[in-house]
Amino acid sequence: MLTVKSIYAVDPTTAKSFDTAALRENFLVESAFVEGEIRLTYTHYDRLIVGGAVPAGTDLVLDHVDETGTDGFLDRREVGILNIGGTGTVSAGGESWSLNKGDMLYLGMGMGPITFAGEGRFYIASAPAHTTYPATLIRPEDAEQVTLGAQETSNHRSICKSIHPDGVKSCQLMMGYTQLHGGSVWNTMPAHLHDRRMEAYLYFDVAEGQRVFHFMGKPDETRHLVVANEQIAVSPPWSIHSGAGTGSYTFCWVMAGDNMSFTDMDMVAIEDLK
Repeated sequence: MLTVKSIYAVDPTTAKSFDTAALRENFLVESAFVEGEIRLTYTHYDRLIVGGAVPAGTDLVLDHVDETGTDGFLDRREVGILNIGGTGTVSAGGESWSLNKGDMLYLGMGMGPITFAGEGRFYIASAPAHTTYPATLIRPEDAEQVTLGAQETSNHRSICKSIHPDGVKSCQLMMGYTQLHGGSVWNTMPAHLHDRRMEAYLYFDVAEGQRVFHFMGKPDETRHLVVANEQIAVSPPWSIHSGAGTGSYTFCWVMAGDNMSFTDMDMVAIEDLK
């Protein structure tokens, strides 16, 4: 079963007037991982698609999606797939890959239908593409690892950079995930902006009963989303994207847009946030 929802681009002036329900409707994907289903959200921010596939013992095939306007999903797109569940299999273009939890797979334009199987919980992030890059499986030990922050500032974290210009090549996708170290709860703080590209955060490994407070908005006009396990915060180019958890968690970040340099960001001083 395939379900696709669209969310449209919102400007910062309009976003200032939103109540909690409107913020969640426009910037949060609350239910992407449902057993036996593929659920996608088509965003009008750089045409990024995010969602989940949970085979739960059956095969799920991602092929035609009306919203892309093409016969096949990957006819003019590329995709990054992160497994956040048990061991599963992804097949496309006559090849098959086994993904453990934390493994990521890049599939380039023209790979044809994608089949998901096994016990995986597959996070899907897809952007338009103009050329084909090789399909590549990225295990955590093969990705670039960066450690930032400190325990004293509650933001000691390790970043696993998987799809990026110095790693696995893509047309415009950049994708990886960040794990917080013991006792740290803040991600991406100090905050930053990058008006050249949008970003989405999938929060996972959030324990039952715990939440992440995801901060968004212009630096001088911030808002927040209360995010549960396996929910996705969609961040427009004009918005900060940062969060603090009531317990430990991991989040997968994905970006699409003009500039693919990981360090392309306009830093925002903590004292300038309001």
